[in-house]
Amino acid sequence: MTADTVDTSIKGTTGIGDDDGGVAAVTSAVRGRVDELLAGFLDARRPPVGDPDVADGYRLLREFVVEGGKRIRPLLCYWGWRGAGGEEPHEERAVITGAALELYHAGLLIHDDVMDGSELRRGRPTIHRGLAGAPRWTGAETFGQSAAILLGVLAQAWADELLADAVAADSRGRAARELFNRMRTEVVTGQYLDILAHARADADVERALTVIRYKTARYTVERPLQIGAALAGAPSALLDAYSRFGLPLGEAFQLRDDVLGVFGDPAVTGKPVLDDLREGKRTVLMAYAFARARGPERDRLRTWHGAPDLDERRAAELRQIIVDTGALGEVEDLIALRAVQALDALRDCAIAPEAARALAVLTERLTRRVR
Repeated sequence: MTADTVDTSIKGTTGIGDDDGGVAAVTSAVRGRVDELLAGFLDARRPPVGDPDVADGYRLLREFVVEGGKRIRPLLCYWGWRGAGGEEPHEERAVITGAALELYHAGLLIHDDVMDGSELRRGRPTIHRGLAGAPRWTGAETFGQSAAILLGVLAQAWADELLADAVAADSRGRAARELFNRMRTEVVTGQYLDILAHARADADVERALTVIRYKTARYTVERPLQIGAALAGAPSALLDAYSRFGLPLGEAFQLRDDVLGVFGDPAVTGKPVLDDLREGKRTVLMAYAFARARGPERDRLRTWHGAPDLDERRAAELRQIIVDTGALGEVEDLIALRAVQALDALRDCAIAPEAARALAVLTERLTRRVR
């Protein structure tokens, strides 16, 4: 893997004009390079034993990583690097680091699906469900969950290996590694807060926003931008500016995810629309609904939100309550507000114009997405 290889796929598409076509070209080029890099990296990692069931686990992990995902974090890492003055001779570091972020993310998603008991991810069986169907012995469900946890850990260990290829022992690499380490602590803390909220049946809006901040906003947007910027030697002022842009955008991204988890089209999102309601997720959307519901509406929320046997008829009733209480409208307004805050921060951000344009387009896409 050489700098020349990376240049072949990205060089010539990093200048963004006034239309979305330039952004789309860069997005496609960066994503394609990340996909190629991840595929090659995983293909080189064979099971150290000859057991065919172990090989099936490796295969499922490879398919999960390579054949799906929006590649949001690699793109933000790349544009964070570019916006901080990153130059083509060092482009490979930004691309490899973005791929490491994606591999770490895959491990988190596998664990998240186990914790949530999710059946589908990206329109396909989740890793633990796929593994549960693989062994030819009893206890398949327990095996699937346990094996998925191990594969998630393996993906995260491999992310460290991949990151080591990009962050050499210089000051820029050390700064990027420090931010990566901080990001891992923050996202695990956010996950911990999330399961605490579920255990406490806590539907408070401010606490739900705190979960979003650590579980998603920092991890999905702020830190990838800053990690890319650190690789380019960005000063602390630019890292702070990326934070002012990244946190509201990350919150808007997760708020949109919460809306899609209840009102999305499963054929588009690739996830069942009942999962969040059956699990009883303590999202901002549900916090507003619980705060505003009265009488029979509140009773129905308490009875059916988090009920494992929730069916589509009852789910439709819950969705109507969410609409009637104004909770959906409140969250849509909050998404719009956070998007404006992010764009305002971006206008004040002293970064390369092409990076500013790319981040503005990504803001639009991430906050208005349907999947």
